[in-house]
Amino acid sequence: MVSSTLTLASLASILPSALAGFDGSSQSNVAIIPIAFMNGIKTPITNFANAGDNCTAYEGTQLLKCPQLEEDIKTCQSQGKTILISIGGATYTEGGFSDSASAESAAQSVWDLFGSDTSKPNRPFLSAVVDGFDFDFESTTQNFAPFASKLRSLMDADGSKKYYLSAAPQCPYPDAAMNDMLNGVISFDFIMIQFYNNYCGVSSFVPGSTTQNNFNFQTWDDWAKNTSKNKNVKVLLGVPANTGAGGGYQPADALAPVIQYSKQFSSFGGAMMWDMSQLFQNSGFLDSVYSSLTGSGAAKAKATTPTTLVTKTKAAPTPVA
Repeated sequence: MVSSTLTLASLASILPSALAGFDGSSQSNVAIIPIAFMNGIKTPITNFANAGDNCTAYEGTQLLKCPQLEEDIKTCQSQGKTILISIGGATYTEGGFSDSASAESAAQSVWDLFGSDTSKPNRPFLSAVVDGFDFDFESTTQNFAPFASKLRSLMDADGSKKYYLSAAPQCPYPDAAMNDMLNGVISFDFIMIQFYNNYCGVSSFVPGSTTQNNFNFQTWDDWAKNTSKNKNVKVLLGVPANTGAGGGYQPADALAPVIQYSKQFSSFGGAMMWDMSQLFQNSGFLDSVYSSLTGSGAAKAKATTPTTLVTKTKAAPTPVA
């Protein structure tokens, strides 16, 4: 479960010239940073877009070697930030696995690349160890439940620290791409619902109405209570961080009543923004959303209610060579 005392931070090195409303050495900004994406699994591919500008490719592979991100991750973790690697993305085209055995084998390979054994070869973040894994698939996949189950068991068996497993389904329920993982067989710590690019997004919210016909946070709260394997799973409100991030962007003042409405559900865990580069171009958005989450009016106040705020680094349209 994501603690309600998590506060906000981010990877300062991603856009060092645009840090308004953000302090990378503080515990009062974005709480969780999923680095996107590992967009090939059977043939391992990583693509970190602008965050990978200073990376080089391991010889004979499509895996990036990123010593700067290695340092950044360790710095953020030293400030209590949770760093995930996000798997999938819109450019993922493998479709999953032919059977459970190959899925479990692939999960072991992914764990070797990002988990606690830093002696393994071709690790994108070298000696840095991520705090967990996020799934973000946009099209139908096969046999990802055994993949996720194996990854969950590897994390749980590792006693070095707490690991998290998350997913970012689109808001229509059930999610077409990831329902085999979300149907109660995998224990997720939190899910980050993409409430954009769909009829059920934040743009469909009707202010002042206790009944929402399209905006469906309640549906996902019902999932958390009745279907999720982990009954303490948290549901995050995923929103575009700017007009260029996705369809259905809403300014911070329009999001305030959406957040207030969503807070009534016990599964509510905070907000997710896609993506970090868009967020940094949207002056004041982070502070305003954080204020709505905490009710404090202070963007840098310690959180006392569920206020997890997540931003993702964004993958470029094509793999980085």
